[in-house]
Amino acid sequence: MAFINFQGHIIICEKGASLKKVLLENKQEIYNGNAAFLNCRGLGTCGTCCVFVTGKLSPMTRVEKWRLSFPPHKGEKGKRLACQAKVLGDLEVKKGEGFWG
Repeated sequence: MAFINFQGHIIICEKGASLKKVLLENKQEIYNGNAAFLNCRGLGTCGTCCVFVTGKLSPMTRVEKWRLSFPPHKGEKGKRLACQAKVLGDLEVKKGEGFWG
């Protein structure tokens, strides 16, 4: 079991679970504004499920590294795509501002 602190909400999940699925199943909004409707549905190509994470996650996928390597995400430390990340331990997760978060 792992504990996720998402912006003050504590969620318990199984290790190995998709971060995106866990947050959405617990009615936590990972998309800002119209990104809830205009997103890649978990393919890792749009970047709208981007979150700041501290804790233990799976290594970045090839697609996630690619998407986070250019604007608006390029150069920002601690960012992950919720759709590509698997929970491996306790996490602190925050969503940024604006369309891309």
